[in-house]
Amino acid sequence: MMSIKVIIMDVDGTLTNSKKVITEKTKETLLKAQEAGAKLILASGRPTSGLIDFAKELKMDKHNGLLVSFNGAKVVDCETNKVLFNQAMSVEEGQAVLEHMKKFKVKPMIDKDDYMYVNDVFDNEIEVNGKPFNIIQYEARGGKFKLCEKDDLAAFADYPLNKILTAGDAEYLAENYKAMMEPFKDSLSCMFTAPFYFEFTANGIDKAKALDTVLIPMGYKREEMIAFGDGHNDASMVKYAGIGVAMANAVEDLKAIADEITSSNEEDGIAVSLHEHMPELLCV
Repeated sequence: MMSIKVIIMDVDGTLTNSKKVITEKTKETLLKAQEAGAKLILASGRPTSGLIDFAKELKMDKHNGLLVSFNGAKVVDCETNKVLFNQAMSVEEGQAVLEHMKKFKVKPMIDKDDYMYVNDVFDNEIEVNGKPFNIIQYEARGGKFKLCEKDDLAAFADYPLNKILTAGDAEYLAENYKAMMEPFKDSLSCMFTAPFYFEFTANGIDKAKALDTVLIPMGYKREEMIAFGDGHNDASMVKYAGIGVAMANAVEDLKAIADEITSSNEEDGIAVSLHEHMPELLCV
């Protein structure tokens, strides 16, 4: 059995619990794993800015950790802040998506530098689990963005976008996502990242492609990797890694393709699995 050298984790619903916190046992296990020589990778739909605090908490900047953000469109080295991989949509592609989204009851969100841009900061609620939820505030806080309004996002976005996030009521998205992606289904990656999120990234982008592009030239082998996830956008990396693990709270589609299912994100699922696969943790 090959030893694990790379630990890849989704963030929301996987690394963090429902309060968006890394539990003490999981944190302690991941710190020990790095001491034992493993590389940590956070792989999320979040923007890079929404991953930095977790990386610091896990001391990934001291152990050559990597941040895979925007569902795999960008990879950054935690220690040097160097961008190792970046594949954005073309300006034309981004503008076409934003133009098309005007036909739907969704809230598009795009970012640039310190800002997240939306049409209307006060038109910010969608229904989540039967209750109104301020999705724009949630995304802005999660990515550490200031907010700015633009009446016409398509006209404003004259720069390449790593990702276009659209939020809407889950039922509405389920009924309309095919029409939303129809013009782009062959030219862009279009996917659900939660029942109320539908996202657009450059063609062929997913978490596995980002990992393969960066890790293989570093000398790592897929058999040395373990990946943890809970959502549809984690499927590529769970299939890619030597050991693909679905959380107990994962969507059924992910559980079906995973090698293993661990405890939930509320029950230290990552720590439980790593203690099974890394006997060296007991020695650190």
